[in-house]
Amino acid sequence: MDFLQVIFLGLIEGITEFLPISSTAHLILTTNLLNITQTAFVKSFEITIQLGAILAVILLYWKKFFIEKEQLKRVIVAFIPTAVIGLTLYHFFKGFLMDNLLIIILALIIGGIILILFEKNYKEKKVIGDISKISYKHSFIIGLFQSIAIIPGVSRAGATIVGGLWLGLKRKTIIEFSFLLAVPTILAATGYDLLRSGVQFSLDQFELLLLGFIISFIVAILAIKVLLRFIQKNNFVWFGVYRIVIGVILLIILLL
Repeated sequence: MDFLQVIFLGLIEGITEFLPISSTAHLILTTNLLNITQTAFVKSFEITIQLGAILAVILLYWKKFFIEKEQLKRVIVAFIPTAVIGLTLYHFFKGFLMDNLLIIILALIIGGIILILFEKNYKEKKVIGDISKISYKHSFIIGLFQSIAIIPGVSRAGATIVGGLWLGLKRKTIIEFSFLLAVPTILAATGYDLLRSGVQFSLDQFELLLLGFIISFIVAILAIKVLLRFIQKNNFVWFGVYRIVIGVILLIILLL
């Protein structure tokens, strides 16, 4: 990869990380469109670059992590199933799923259909309007939904949002909970990946990681603010439509 490709991937990551459209799928598909070979470093880059977006969440929601302990407890409970499933399926995820474009594309399409169906049948429950009011049981269930996102193309944000909608949470509540839950999830995924492969990176490769990190951090701050404003007057149907359209186009290209 060169610097221009890294900047472009950083922009893609920052924009898509917290949208229910799968940042991992967009990064993998983009690297294929740019003819970037899926080496061990590139696969790790696609995981590690998400740290920039995570730093954006910590900066914007630092009080919820360091002061509001009730919310943090629920994030930890939701993280447990993701940690167990992710650790168990790590090799399968990195060795097979990240290389399978057909699975990624189908996940985009199916995920879009599910998102639209959930929105069409969604009934918001006014009783759950704050993260601290989410029960530990519901937190754990949301974590189970997030675990599905180990399949590239499903979308970690999309899976948690669907889980929250299914439980009747307010849209803004599940979005913010998804933001917070992303922090331990991606920190754990990146830390584990770097422990296994980071020592193999050269100084130049670490410089590329740093550049991608900075770009995704800056863009993610803007993306978070735009998403919160968007969801005040809109729902997630258009994200579902986008997933289906882009998925169908990519499927046609792949088959041809």
